[in-house]
Amino acid sequence: MSTAAEDRYTVPALQRGLDLLGQFSRHTPELTGADLARQLDLPRASVFRILHTLEKAGFVERVGDSNSYKLSIGVLRLGFEYMASMELTEHGRPIIDALRDATSYSAHLVVRDRREVVFVVKATGRSALFHSIQVGARLPAHATVLGRQLLADLDMRALSELYPETALPAHTPKTPTTLAQLKALIDIDRANGFGVSQGGFETGISTIAAPVLNDAKEVVAAVSITVPAQHLDASQTDVLVPQVMAAAAQLTLRMSHLPQRSHRLSTSSVLNK
Repeated sequence: MSTAAEDRYTVPALQRGLDLLGQFSRHTPELTGADLARQLDLPRASVFRILHTLEKAGFVERVGDSNSYKLSIGVLRLGFEYMASMELTEHGRPIIDALRDATSYSAHLVVRDRREVVFVVKATGRSALFHSIQVGARLPAHATVLGRQLLADLDMRALSELYPETALPAHTPKTPTTLAQLKALIDIDRANGFGVSQGGFETGISTIAAPVLNDAKEVVAAVSITVPAQHLDASQTDVLVPQVMAAAAQLTLRMSHLPQRSHRLSTSSVLNK
């Protein structure tokens, strides 16, 4: 029990915000403002102000067009050590390690925090080129093939809410600068079940990525490898793409318990993205 002296240093507004975050759990992943007001015994107006503040900071997000909220990946900013105990990284780490071993290239597991891709698991390949990519590193989602995988569930309306500006920031000549361009690339990758970027974000680097799904068939993460080459020929992608897809499918199976699906793909058609 806290003493009066200790209570002098408590910040009530912060305490209420932390208490609110603590109401979400695996058993109650989604809650409305009314639910939270009732559970916390707080006025609804106070709860909605707290929710607005947490939403702006990226700690909670709305569930579609409903009145419900859920925790956002922004909570992970508080400490990436916690992620080591999460189911996604726990199951993903051996898969990413095995993908690195099979390809000899750096392999990664990434998730999305609103407009950014966040690296949550890393297995370094033989090349020292990618040693600088650390867990917690962030890249712009719209400008990377990783982001295209993670944005796959968003329709044009949701993309417009995420990117309200007229023009998207260009990082290379290959960066999509309009929502129409971005959506077209997302749709191609989604139809293929994977994406390939060759020098699309950083010169001299090619990336192959595939999505990880949950039991609702929603994208929750992406698996990728980075190859120190400006261009990949068909013989390389025909070997590497199935390996990346197999790793993503294995993690999907572990995370969602969905039956594993077979894929018959031609990768040559996406070499010039």
